[in-house]
Order: sequence, then structure tokens, then C-alpha cells
Amino acid sequence: MFRSSRTPTGGGVFLEMDRAKAEARAQGLEVVDLSIGASDLPPPPEALEALKQAIDDPSSYGYCLKSGTLPFLEAATDWYFRRYGVQLDPRREALSLIGSQEGLAHLLMAVADPGEVLLMCDVAYPSYFGAAKVAGLEVHLMPLGEHLLPDLGVVPEAVARRAKALLLNYPNNPTAALASEEFFAEALEFCRRYDLLLIHDNPYLDQALKPTPSPLALPGGRERVVELFSFSKSYHLAGFRLGFALGNAEAIASLEALKAPIDFNQYLGIQRMGMAALAVPQARLQADAQTWARRRAAMVEALAQQGWAVPLPEAGMYLWARLPSSLALDDLAFAKALVAQTGVALAPGRAFGPGGMGYVRFALVQPEAVLRRAAQQIGAFMRSVVTD
Repeated sequence: MFRSSRTPTGGGVFLEMDRAKAEARAQGLEVVDLSIGASDLPPPPEALEALKQAIDDPSSYGYCLKSGTLPFLEAATDWYFRRYGVQLDPRREALSLIGSQEGLAHLLMAVADPGEVLLMCDVAYPSYFGAAKVAGLEVHLMPLGEHLLPDLGVVPEAVARRAKALLLNYPNNPTAALASEEFFAEALEFCRRYDLLLIHDNPYLDQALKPTPSPLALPGGRERVVELFSFSKSYHLAGFRLGFALGNAEAIASLEALKAPIDFNQYLGIQRMGMAALAVPQARLQADAQTWARRRAAMVEALAQQGWAVPLPEAGMYLWARLPSSLALDDLAFAKALVAQTGVALAPGRAFGPGGMGYVRFALVQPEAVLRRAAQQIGAFMRSVVTD
């Protein structure tokens, strides 16, 4: 019998939370799931209409080779030009992805050899850790400092010289932190000094009330940046698994060469859906950003009324909160006990790396009234477990 030599990577904490949520439902509790960042807002109707029309078009049913993705990549580079004023070559500096999570995993395999070093934050989206492990990379974790940004200046010289890439994600999951243009300029200079690829995972850009910077658009960006974009958050199309990579032509070519024997790209109908989404007016996306802003403010206010002071971020669909020191539970035990007693599910901070110990993440994927009720339940639960 075949036995795999690999053990599963990551996800253990979320599996525990899935079991805890299932047990809560079995006990008759209504689960308010704030643990998973799956947007509850509606997709653009014109995007769904484009997909419906494609289903009636038999020419969309076949395999889609690279040439078939060109209209989608042209739409993606045109979108980028409208946002950031940089015109990229859709044939050389763009590639379609079956979601940005797939893109990152394959990109790490394409640009780095096993044993090389990946620099990343010690609080990060869980799939980053798994992608690095599958690629055989040694990970050097950078603690988050002021403004929840890593201090690149404390990376040891010997580590930086062995590194192949720096992985960043702003607006951030799970912290909802923003990075300034000045920070990205410093990161680019750091990558130039040590000849690194800067990989920026950027799915949350439309959840900010003000435009966020793109390191690819900064001087020197095209020489050493690959940026990953997704339709999951801006357009609420997570289940369709569509994204694209933009940036350094050599890295894009390596990613394309690795993906070529693995997949035939996304269904053309889904690509046409994506093209329609990219044409949605910015004003509509800003309306969604306002919804997230109202939810952030409502939940922070409601938690404060329960005695839990949580920072109010400027962007994103998440709150990142340190557990009060008066609690008798760590972050995983807190989250499991909370859902067992109240039905409110949060994500334990340790799921996001060693720097997340003692924190929890709120995904604000419910209307404001539901969030306020959840805060009341959380407050009552916390008072029941406070230590003397």
C-alpha cells in the first residue's frame, strides 16, 4: 500500500475549531461564525451575469491554454493601470491564478529552491506557513513591531544573505494593519540590497477607505516585485477561485513554467466573470469598504461596553485583539469554550503563527446587529471566566 512521506501542514487549529462549532450545533446552539473570513456581501451582479452568459456559450467549455487567458490578463493589467498608473505587459508581467493561495504556493516553488530562506512575519495568514513547508523552504519569522509592521533592520545579516524572498501582506490578515508607501520603499531597498524577490499578497486593498500603496508601482518595483490579487474579498467571489499575479517578468515566467504541467487555467466563464468584476466602478467598491468600516466601529464599541478595549483598525474585515490578562484561558481554550457556551466562534491567534499566541481574530462577516449581540454574549462569557 502507498504511504505518503508527507504529513499534513497547517490547519490543525481550524480543524479543532470546526469540531468545536459542530459540537455547539449538536447541542442546539445557533453558531455565529466570526472565525472564517468569508465575505457575506453580494458579488457584483454584472459579474454573475457574465458567468451565466458563458455557460450558454459552448466555446467556453474546453481547456484554456495561456493564449486563452490573454483577454483576462489584459483586463487585469488595465485595471492595475487605472489604480496605480503603471502599464504592465499582459503577456510577460501577468499570469492568471486559480486563487491567490494557489498562486503563492506555486510561486514559492518556482522562485526558490528547497533549503533557501523565506522571510515572513511571525503573524500571518496560515497558508503561508504551509506553502513554505511544501516548497521546502526555511522560514525566518520576523516579529511585528510598531504599527504591526516587521522591522527589517533586525534581520540578521547572515539570514538575509541566504534568503530568496520577502513575503508581505498589507492590508493585513489577521491584524488589519496598513503599510505606508515609505515602508514599502524601505522593503524594496532591503530586497535590492540582498537581491531578494518581494512577494506582496494584496487581496484586501478594496477594504480600505483610502487608496493603499502597491510596491510594484514604486521605483524599482518591476525589477523585484510579484504582487498577488484575488477576487475573493473585493468582489465576494471566494468560491470561484480566481486571481492573478503581476510583476517581475522573470518570476512570472518561472511561475508559468511550473504551473504549465499542473493546470489548464480557470474556466473561461469564470475568467469572463472576473473581467466584468474588474470593470465595476470604484464607487461601488468604496460602498463595501464603508460597510466594513461601520462593522469595525460597531464591534469595537460593543466590545468596549463589555470592558474589552480592542484597537480600531483603519481597514479590513477583521479585528485583532489581545485577550485580557484577567482571563484564565489561552487563546485556543478561550475560543473553544466561547463557542461551546455561547455559539460565537472566533479564530484563535495561534492559528496565525507563534506571534499570535494570546490573541483572537474577529471576522466581521455578519450584520452590525448580529455583531453587537455577539459582543454581549462574549462579555457575559468573559465575566464567567475572569480570574480573581
